[in-house]
Amino acid sequence: MNELTHMTQAAFQPVNTADIADAMVTASGLRIEVDRRRGRGAGLNPSGRFEPTERVAFDDGWMTLEDMPPFRTEVQVERPRTVITRNDSPDIPFDRSINPYRGCEHGCIYCFARPTHSYMGLSAGLDFEAKLFAKPDAAKLLERELSKPGYKPKTIAIGTNTDPYQPIEREWRIMRQILEVLDKANHPVAIVTKSALVLRDLDILSSMAERGLMKVGISVTTLDRKLSRAMEPRASTPSKRLEAIKTLSDAGVPVAVMMAPIIPALNDHEIERILDSGKAAGAAEASYVLLRLPLEVSPLFRDWLLQHYPDRYRHVMSLVRSMRGGKDYDAEFGKRMKGAGPYAWQISRRFEMATKRLKMTRRSIHLRDDLFIPPAGGGVQLSLL
Repeated sequence: MNELTHMTQAAFQPVNTADIADAMVTASGLRIEVDRRRGRGAGLNPSGRFEPTERVAFDDGWMTLEDMPPFRTEVQVERPRTVITRNDSPDIPFDRSINPYRGCEHGCIYCFARPTHSYMGLSAGLDFEAKLFAKPDAAKLLERELSKPGYKPKTIAIGTNTDPYQPIEREWRIMRQILEVLDKANHPVAIVTKSALVLRDLDILSSMAERGLMKVGISVTTLDRKLSRAMEPRASTPSKRLEAIKTLSDAGVPVAVMMAPIIPALNDHEIERILDSGKAAGAAEASYVLLRLPLEVSPLFRDWLLQHYPDRYRHVMSLVRSMRGGKDYDAEFGKRMKGAGPYAWQISRRFEMATKRLKMTRRSIHLRDDLFIPPAGGGVQLSLL
């Protein structure tokens, strides 16, 4: 086995829309063998868009591709200087967030965060799922930032990029440590996850919820276990997520059921069923996000469609492009989350009617920020007076 290396112009250009024939030709040369990626979402592992070269494995007669080892989960330690990330996006209801991990073992094929792995010189494909980065100092950094003079508390969102309760959290427990700092400081926090592991921290979540400091969003993409396993292979099953909603709700934690993403002709027929199930489990709030395919996510998702639903490929992508101005993705603020056009309007109306019927709010529950107590010290020099 050897690797063919060549210069690629595509690494420096946006992903272009390709028809099914182009996608099949491209994937046939880059697709990783099933035995090497079993339990993973992506079928490809292309070089990142910033890399000047692209490497493709091929059989040169010395070692067969079947002899190559499978993709194992590897975790590296990342030591950032700060842990709170700020944003000023006009279509996002929060201005700060925390990401305990970089990359996500859940392997959701549609994950819009996949392209961030390119900044590490890695692939948005299988590398994103298998080569992860953990931030063990996150809690200490958070305590220090909350201690800074002039810090003004506002809800911190966790899980908006990669899932804080992905499988490696069982061992690293970084999310638990972060919650302990926020709990002690009476700081509001909103969590988004696809994992039932969130119930491990129910003691902290319920305590913070009593003070109006906590809410949780559980993402339920489909109720079809087969589709879920193919689309988000290492996330909790749909039934486990609904059980998590019920347990959280019974414990007094405000819970939202989130359908993220809605994929036309694949799971959009489940909108009403998912909302009904979420309401029955105790969710009081609901929201959705339309499928987003930025940069490297587009070819990865198209290849996944060809592998699992080849008969729906043309229909799915045609509807996606009809809501994205003829492209695979439109990053314009105000449109990137909900899309545009007749089909996007239809999805919005269906969601609105269902939430109205179920008396579920689509407005985000307000959390208190007037109880905040800055951590004592936190590594910040104390004032003289």
